[in-house]
Amino acid sequence: MKQLVVLGGGESGVGAALLGKEKEYNVFLSDIGKIAKKYKDVLRHNEIEWEEGRHTESKILDADLVVKSPGIPDHVLLIQKLHEANISVISEIEFAALFTAANIIGITGSNGKTTTAMMVHQILNKAGLDVAIAGNIGESFAKQVLNNNANYVLELSSFQLDGIEKFRPHIAIITNITPDHMDRYDHKFENYIASKFRIAMN
Repeated sequence: MKQLVVLGGGESGVGAALLGKEKEYNVFLSDIGKIAKKYKDVLRHNEIEWEEGRHTESKILDADLVVKSPGIPDHVLLIQKLHEANISVISEIEFAALFTAANIIGITGSNGKTTTAMMVHQILNKAGLDVAIAGNIGESFAKQVLNNNANYVLELSSFQLDGIEKFRPHIAIITNITPDHMDRYDHKFENYIASKFRIAMN
């Protein structure tokens, strides 16, 4: 059984853990901070092993695949160690996309992406299509994939897009790009722009 390590015990992390268990991975979730009670309850109910307040490196570096919370920067020492060990580190968006053949509309931008995603979801819903909204809004994409919807509208942050490799939305929308999160991108606007354009790279 393949080892899946999930770093981060928030919405995206717990969603990835649930999907991983469904797909018969041996799942271990680790969060260096505190995990909210509602997520602990989900993990316990689904008998998923987890830890909080630390990262047990021996268990994490034993992974076949790591799904990383978008809030964890790539320059963190643990992530560097995973790269050095040639362990694939991807986002929850990338992981969830492996397990669905649904139509995906991906929406990113510095401003307006939530409004645009909600509007597109509402239009498709009113048209009678089987559609769910996820990503940086509502329930995680991974958790939604468990419901086997036919269409997904995903609001995608630059942090989520940084962790994709083969993710390929059928329709990609960039609402606009203005300087944001510059500390994450070495204070270079061109790095942030490149991150946003990853939505269309495949």
